[in-house]
Amino acid sequence: MTERLKIASWNINSVRYRIDIVGRFLKEEAPDILCLQETKVVDELFPHEAFHALGYSHRLLHGQRMHHGVAIVSRVPLIEDDRLDWQANQEARHIGVRLPNGLRLENVYVPAGGDVPDAELNPKFGQKLAFVERMTRWSEGLTTPTILVGDFNIAPLECDVWSHKQLLDVVSHTPVEVAALARLQASHQWVDLGRHFVPPPGRLYTWWSYRAKDWAASDRGRRLDHMWASPQVARHAVAHKVHEDCRAWLKPSDHVPLVTEFAF
Repeated sequence: MTERLKIASWNINSVRYRIDIVGRFLKEEAPDILCLQETKVVDELFPHEAFHALGYSHRLLHGQRMHHGVAIVSRVPLIEDDRLDWQANQEARHIGVRLPNGLRLENVYVPAGGDVPDAELNPKFGQKLAFVERMTRWSEGLTTPTILVGDFNIAPLECDVWSHKQLLDVVSHTPVEVAALARLQASHQWVDLGRHFVPPPGRLYTWWSYRAKDWAASDRGRRLDHMWASPQVARHAVAHKVHEDCRAWLKPSDHVPLVTEFAF
């Protein structure tokens, strides 16, 4: 018997402020699991009732007041959980679970890294690179089939940004970040599901700045959000979609959700 599993990931930029569009997305897309980043809420104030009413009765949280925060809400049971401190300062940037079929699902929010791509001038940039390096060390030891999702805050390919030339010195697309992400990907032979289904140079943005007066007209997007899978898991991926339309909804996040469907 084939088991279908639909997993979504979304940097929501405050889950309480945007709970209406989260609810709309869940009603329209009906993923089995939704991984959220940048929830910006302590666990005690998470909007449990809204998710429970929509059938997402399994919820695991790693929250933080005003900043960061990740959560996994699900219609299927979530077994055990981890909260790894890849930032090395107790920021709430990771939560991982085991699914009933034995797979691991890891939800991560990589630091943005500030504005200056120089670790000496900008400690936040150094913290971001160190975060990815710690993830790489973890990834090297993985033996369990795993799905890794979240806001990586790095757009790795030239076609993952609206202008490769203009963004080469802009944090999220600098050569040092791209190289760090490539080492992470190689450490477990992760399959980038977005580019598996939309090969380069196909357009595949997930983020548009709030600074643009008309984000759609200027279309200065970047692919900062990703879904990766262990090679043995990626073989079961049957569909992948970036829900760009959500960027135009009322009170939108600057990121849009990704959805991958698996058939096991």
